[in-house]
Amino acid sequence: MTSAVPLDLRSDTVTRPTAAMREAMMSAPLGDDVLGDEPTVQRLEERVAKLLGKEAALFTPSGTMANQLAIRCHCEAGDEVIAHGESHIIHYETAAPAAIAGCMVRPVSGPRGLFDADAVHAAVRHADIHSPQSRLVVVENTHNRGGGSVWPLEQFKQVADAARHHGLAVHVDGARLWNACTAAGYSAAAFVAASDTVSVCFSKGLGAPVGSALAGPRALIKRARRFRKMLGGGMRQSGLLAAAAIYALDHHVERLRDDHAAARALAAALARVSGVTVDPAPDAVETNMVFFTIAPRLGDASAFCERLAAEGVHLIAMGPSRVRAVLHLDAGSDAPARAAAAVERAVRAH
Repeated sequence: MTSAVPLDLRSDTVTRPTAAMREAMMSAPLGDDVLGDEPTVQRLEERVAKLLGKEAALFTPSGTMANQLAIRCHCEAGDEVIAHGESHIIHYETAAPAAIAGCMVRPVSGPRGLFDADAVHAAVRHADIHSPQSRLVVVENTHNRGGGSVWPLEQFKQVADAARHHGLAVHVDGARLWNACTAAGYSAAAFVAASDTVSVCFSKGLGAPVGSALAGPRALIKRARRFRKMLGGGMRQSGLLAAAAIYALDHHVERLRDDHAAARALAAALARVSGVTVDPAPDAVETNMVFFTIAPRLGDASAFCERLAAEGVHLIAMGPSRVRAVLHLDAGSDAPARAAAAVERAVRAH
């Protein structure tokens, strides 16, 4: 039986602005960001740079653009980027490193999307006219396909030190960095201190409708601003969106703990459903994501998600047998129970 109000747990990007956020958007002073006089965007960029301990920041339409601006600024055609093989820049950014910066990505491995300093040392290409030039290491925190996993601060520092040893730059894809900080207890500035650049997102977890930011050295951000214009990312009265991001930073960061608690509750409930294996174990769910695999007898994950959609619960297939649920601002306190019940019904009905 389908609920009157669907439960959408496909991503934390499906949230709608709250009434208070909409009010903040409509009351924001506006200018023209491309012409350099957008006061609300400037306020956001200054705020983000300070939060992340960087010299400057640039507001972008998306996290993909922020990541690709970083890669384009750090690299030249023929260079190589070292990143985990399950990274967002590999799976969800349409081969942009190759298309925009002319770069290859050299994948490394490690549990739950994390890797160590030894992996960096092993992946670096040494000077050879036959090889691409290693130039950049990218770390994703939290790691999406790793299950919303959180990088330990010391492990990241060791990875960054390994990159520095070889003269490589370091970029943090921090689309869900706010979740990582909430879960691990470190500040965003403390985590990214060892990086050259960092991207953060306001529409994942924080509930803003659109927007990300890239932060780093002032000269690099100036270069990124030019590339943003080249890629069509210069927005005019974008203070409307920047105001939503500012509101999200003011009001929606601390409440991420609620999403994490709801994810653990959902994982615990799913672990009791026959034919479902929570990945990882329920007590290891670190942030707002729950991944689970379904038994072969239940068919493929896409068809399973279609059956759930008929129950009014929307999850997303992340592979032939893997399914993802993401808890968020709009999910509601009954989301774990509703989602688990729908999964159990879909299992029994098959």
